[in-house]
Amino acid sequence: MKNICVYCGSAMGTDPEYARAARRVGTALARGGLGLVYGGGRVGLMGVVADAALAAGGRVIGVIPETLATREVAHDGLTELHIVADMHRRKALMARQSDAFLTLPGGIGTFEEFFETLSWAALRLHHKPMGLLNMAGYFDPLLALLDHARAERFMRAEFLDLLIVSRDPEAIVAGLAARAPSDRPRQAIDVDGNEAETD
Repeated sequence: MKNICVYCGSAMGTDPEYARAARRVGTALARGGLGLVYGGGRVGLMGVVADAALAAGGRVIGVIPETLATREVAHDGLTELHIVADMHRRKALMARQSDAFLTLPGGIGTFEEFFETLSWAALRLHHKPMGLLNMAGYFDPLLALLDHARAERFMRAEFLDLLIVSRDPEAIVAGLAARAPSDRPRQAIDVDGNEAETD
C-alpha cells in the first residue's frame, strides 16, 4: 500500500466535525507513510486534508482539470500537481496512482466519484479497497440506499465486499492500509458500519 485516494467536498459543510475529520485523515495518512492522492484544490475539505498531510510531512499528489484549476484554486504547495484536460482524465489518473479509495463528506462530484469507483469494483476492473468515513452520520442515507438496492436484488452483496465503513478517521486509514488490493475480505460491512459474516 503506497497511496490512498481521497474523495471529498470542495466546500466545508455545515458541521465543523467534517473539517476535523478531514484534518485527522490527512495527518493519519502522513504518519502512516501513505501518500495522499486527491483532486488538487486548496479549498473546502479538499484543502483541509491536503494541508494536514503536508503539515505532517506527507506526500500529496493533486490532479485537477484545466477548467477547475482556477475556479477551485489549485493548491500550489503540493508534492506533485497534475493539470489534465478533463474530468475523465482526472479520475483515471487518480485511480491509477492509488491503491485504495476513501470517501469523505462531499456533494455531487464526490458522490459521482464514489459510485464510479464502486461500479468499477462491481465490474472487476479493480480490486482495491474502498472506505466511507461516515462522520456525523453523513452517509447514513447513502448506506441505507445501498442496502435497499441489495435487498431489492439490483446489487449483489459481494459488490459491497470492498467497502469499509467507519466513523473513526485513524481506524479507517489503518483498515485500508492493512487490506491489500488483491485481498478478498472475509467479512462484509453492514449498513450500520459493523462487520457482518458473509455467506
